[in-house]
Amino acid sequence: MAAVDFEAFVRELARVSGEAILPFFRTAMGIDNKAGTGGFDPVTEGDRAGEAAMRHLIRTTFPGHGIIGEEYGAENEDAEHVWVLDPIDGTKAFIAGIPVWGTLIGLARGRSPAFGMMHQPFMREMFWGDGARARYEGPAGSRSLLVRPCEGLGSATIMTTSPRLFDAETGSRYRAVEEQCRTYRYGADCYAYCMLAAGHVDLVVEAGLKTYDILALVPIIEGAGGVVTTWDGGPAGGGGRIVAAGDRRVHEQALAILNG
Repeated sequence: MAAVDFEAFVRELARVSGEAILPFFRTAMGIDNKAGTGGFDPVTEGDRAGEAAMRHLIRTTFPGHGIIGEEYGAENEDAEHVWVLDPIDGTKAFIAGIPVWGTLIGLARGRSPAFGMMHQPFMREMFWGDGARARYEGPAGSRSLLVRPCEGLGSATIMTTSPRLFDAETGSRYRAVEEQCRTYRYGADCYAYCMLAAGHVDLVVEAGLKTYDILALVPIIEGAGGVVTTWDGGPAGGGGRIVAAGDRRVHEQALAILNG
């Protein structure tokens, strides 16, 4: 199947998930805590509805494909083609009514990221890529995504979802990188990676990610000319400790600090 057909299908997944999720945004919805006592990892009716809609469409269109989703787990994950879904990346922002969440739709082929989209239905924005190219579509029109050059950390804008998400070890390493950067911003979840691909941010450093948090973003970043790896320089699609940069010079400098 040609890549353009996968692109069309991902657009349909974005449409059905957006229609399922948006009725819950900025409403008095039900919220469950997956973390239990002592933590807060929320899941909403919107999360479940969005993933259920995408799973149904995948099963009926590509019954031989696998699916890995945040809310309903994995099925047929050893298939050649596996869809990796996060219906609401940034659920805490979602329940706070702040539109910096997004639906992540990734396709892995042979366990490697092949296509990815971040869809923000409230803002009517799509960021997508296949590793060779990346595009933006939204109220501002349609254009190619391209990272910006940055000579080093001293000129860089760094982002992470929250410094409180790091443990003691990873937090100290993150702060060592942040201290070298020109400026920092927090709280954008998947939007941080898309802003990197769009040339507005230079570096994103995070830890504790799952495959559904990052796989869809890898082809977008790489398609825009950026680089994204684990902290030890390995493939990022499986999650873990992640560092993404628009300029390889910044990526190399960040890795040097993160690895001591």
